[in-house]
Amino acid sequence: MTTLAELISQGRAVDAHRPIPRAIVDEAAWRGSAEELREGRLTLCGLWGDRAAVHMALLDTTAKNFAVVSLECPSRRFPSIGRLHPPAIRLERTIRDLWGIEPEDAPDTRPWLDHREPYRFLPVEGEHLHQIPVGPVHAGIIEPGHFRFTAGGEIIVRLEARLGYVHKGVEKLIEGAELSRAAKLAGRVSGDSTVAYAIAFACAAEAALRITAPPRARWLRALMAELERLANHFGDIGAICNDAAFAMMHAHCAVLRERVLRASDRAFGHRLMRDCVVPGGTNLDLAETGIAAIRDMLADAGRRFPPLIALYDNTASLQDRTVGTGILRAELARQFGAGGYVGRASGRSFDARRDLVYSPYDQLEFAVPVRDEGDVNARVWIRIREVEQSLGLIDQILRRLPAGPVRTEMPQAQSGEGLAVIEGFRGDIFVWLRLDRDGLVERCHLRDPSWFQWPLLEAAIDGNIVADFPLCNKSFNCSYSGHDL
Repeated sequence: MTTLAELISQGRAVDAHRPIPRAIVDEAAWRGSAEELREGRLTLCGLWGDRAAVHMALLDTTAKNFAVVSLECPSRRFPSIGRLHPPAIRLERTIRDLWGIEPEDAPDTRPWLDHREPYRFLPVEGEHLHQIPVGPVHAGIIEPGHFRFTAGGEIIVRLEARLGYVHKGVEKLIEGAELSRAAKLAGRVSGDSTVAYAIAFACAAEAALRITAPPRARWLRALMAELERLANHFGDIGAICNDAAFAMMHAHCAVLRERVLRASDRAFGHRLMRDCVVPGGTNLDLAETGIAAIRDMLADAGRRFPPLIALYDNTASLQDRTVGTGILRAELARQFGAGGYVGRASGRSFDARRDLVYSPYDQLEFAVPVRDEGDVNARVWIRIREVEQSLGLIDQILRRLPAGPVRTEMPQAQSGEGLAVIEGFRGDIFVWLRLDRDGLVERCHLRDPSWFQWPLLEAAIDGNIVADFPLCNKSFNCSYSGHDL
């Protein structure tokens, strides 16, 4: 057994990296990290490529330690982590596609984001099996992704997803950009998480520059993050019920979501609060009219939401569809480090606001709901409880919002490396960046929680009927855009 601190001590420290350690290690220590991941003593938070190196972010949830290990790859090869730890497989395939660095002894050498060659889906053997291809183009307003079902009658025996259709080259676009431009691009990785991504990027940049946003700005960021969480959870609860043919919940939740979006627009000038968070603070302050709009929304949600919870809980036909459907086993949630409602509905009690404490959540009171059933119903209930917590957090923030400036003066151009993990509505969002001597972004990696959730959807749907896939899929609500970058 090797602790994370011991792994880091075996390498060469990178002094410019903040706020956690980063060390350049040798292949033995890199392989040792893989062993610790396989044994479940560490959690993989990110794995990404560079021009001639690979980097891996590791979390020890027991000791609350967090660090990055890097391996230089002059031969453009590195020992595969996925060989011992399956959550790394897709990340390694992405490194191979984007950087041409080869994972040695990798269990899956197929391309992931590169769609220029025919794709070989994994074979399935057995009598009376048939395949159902769905996508990448879907009905309605939905992002593209291909789902290949293998079924025996109506029972799914394997689902394999092929993604990458909305790869936009965001990380490449950020390279060489000024911070202001890079921050806007980061906020567009996944539109429903624009605030969370903007906060993560801003915190990483501030760490690299050794600055801190003013207290009022940090509280305003938290306010925006909770409004974003609230809007998305309202939308998801209704959409899950709609996929179970219960349109009444969908309609009422849509009204609540719209109220949040309108209050956000009144308070911050944009329904999604896009470009409101910037490195150094926020782009604008909160006026009394905005506070009034948010308070009106809180009162309205406080009246409307409890009866909707009762309606969900007491509708037998709805419970019949959600209870026991799409079960994600707790051991898989832990192995993949599943964040957000996906992990918490399967017993993984992790929330970056609490476990990797950042301001102002260290001064706010909130609970992290956890359930053990791991089914669609559990994922709905986690959202319900998080809605209640967000309503309380928003009220606390409005009552205790400190006075003062909302933006700190940015320093002259300087180099540095920074990292941040921020809790978005889907789970933990990870951003790592390196600034060159001119203060431009030399390299930036953004990791959506969906990277570790999409593979779990494939596992959760196993043994369910084909007709329940939309319900399971919506209960996960993974991001295509955030995943495909």
